Amino acid sequence: MTVPAPRRTAPGPPPPGPGRRHRAGRTAAAVGVLALLAATAAAAPAAPDAPTGCGVLVRGRLCLRGPVGAPGRYTAVYRRDEPMPGELTVRLGYQRKNSRITAFPGWFGTGRTQGGTLRLSGRVEMLPDECIRGVMEHTATLFVTKWSCG
Repeated sequence: MTVPAPRRTAPGPPPPGPGRRHRAGRTAAAVGVLALLAATAAAAPAAPDAPTGCGVLVRGRLCLRGPVGAPGRYTAVYRRDEPMPGELTVRLGYQRKNSRITAFPGWFGTGRTQGGTLRLSGRVEMLPDECIRGVMEHTATLFVTKWSCG
């Protein structure tokens, strides 16, 4: 004796009853959560154009990283956005200020970019009430980043 294979039927709406209402409630809850997430994402502020401590130049970016408002090791990085023939010789450093005075630039040194990038660093003695920014000098022109304050 052989047993016939079960018949397959096309899926249809769930049968009426309490289980149908339960599935509808879960679907409505999932749609509500998705709508809330979409509204939150739309209301979130846009990301800043440049990271804190950076300055966008005509053909590149100059950034200064370090423990703002505290003494420590600071690093100035210049990176060219567009490929250009030849490398540049630049001087990289920083400038500090507080409510009374803006100090003359302090320099980490002078170097030649390699692959369009130069990174120089050094120790900076900085007070908690001071702000700092990166500076770059190229052919007697001084470029600066945004001020970063602790």
